[in-house]
Amino acid sequence: MKVLVTGGAGYVGSHVAVDLLEKNFEVIILDNFVNSSRFVLDNIKVITGKNVIAYNVDLLDKGALNEVFEKNKIDVVIHCAGHKSVGESVNYPLKYYDNNLISTINLCNVMNDHHVHKLIFSSSAVVYGIPESLPLTENSPLNALNPYGKTKYMLEKILIDLSLSNPLWKIVLLRYFNPVGAHPSGLIGENPTGIPDNLLPIIAKVADEEMDELLVFGGDYDTPDGTGIRDYIHVSDLAKGHVHALESIDAFQKFKIFNLGTGRGYSVLEVINNFEAVSGKTIPYRIVSRRPGDMAVSYADATKAARELNWVATKDIYDMCHDAWNWKQNSKGIDKVF
Repeated sequence: MKVLVTGGAGYVGSHVAVDLLEKNFEVIILDNFVNSSRFVLDNIKVITGKNVIAYNVDLLDKGALNEVFEKNKIDVVIHCAGHKSVGESVNYPLKYYDNNLISTINLCNVMNDHHVHKLIFSSSAVVYGIPESLPLTENSPLNALNPYGKTKYMLEKILIDLSLSNPLWKIVLLRYFNPVGAHPSGLIGENPTGIPDNLLPIIAKVADEEMDELLVFGGDYDTPDGTGIRDYIHVSDLAKGHVHALESIDAFQKFKIFNLGTGRGYSVLEVINNFEAVSGKTIPYRIVSRRPGDMAVSYADATKAARELNWVATKDIYDMCHDAWNWKQNSKGIDKVF
């Protein structure tokens, strides 16, 4: 089976590509390399011992995308490409609506033109917004609070409508919780430029003395230690969820939605403590005011994925911190890897 992975040189996409190759799928990577590095392609080959076809194509270029489909007999698409920074989306909403929506619509149109109707889509737990109750199930109310989350919400609705319009379409929507960590080899991982949005890359920069301290937004939540609790999932576990979805997709009718999380949460201070344990470094931090829109606690009910995909997350927060630190030590000098 030939699988196209959009954003396949990015953080999640590269780990998905590795897992697919290790399961003997043929992989084609499509990436515009704006927020990723070409060295990832070499390291995917080092990890797997297998070649991967890659195209430098932006999904907004429908003509170039069409050429990829004309040159390759693609069976299924795993769509990981897209802008993903919550903060940036608030400052530049049109950038996010333009890129994330139009690129996905282009992809679906080209897929349809080439009779490819199997799609696994990278969605996000941000579609839930502030939880009304916990744990979050796939049927929990949706209330995306920022432009990034709203693009995921809108795209879910578009893809569901598409699947309902034509029985040929089989679409799986995977709602990621908080991907962290890196491949155990230390050869691929997350290394955002500038000040990261996400907790683990910031902690890694503080541990490596690239930043002076970690700002903890809120220390007075109704949680055991006062800091916010999130469901962090190891990126390798997340990648395996895509492969399980791919292996199950033929049995599904129309569309399916799955949470990909561990089913438990870790507080900011728990993450700091685990990172200090694996790195041997002290992580200076300062508790500051809460950010607008932040919630006290969020974690997944992932039992549907266990039941229907035969998938469960296996790595804990210590593993996540260990592999994130290993990657951080191996990735010095790399400018852009997401």
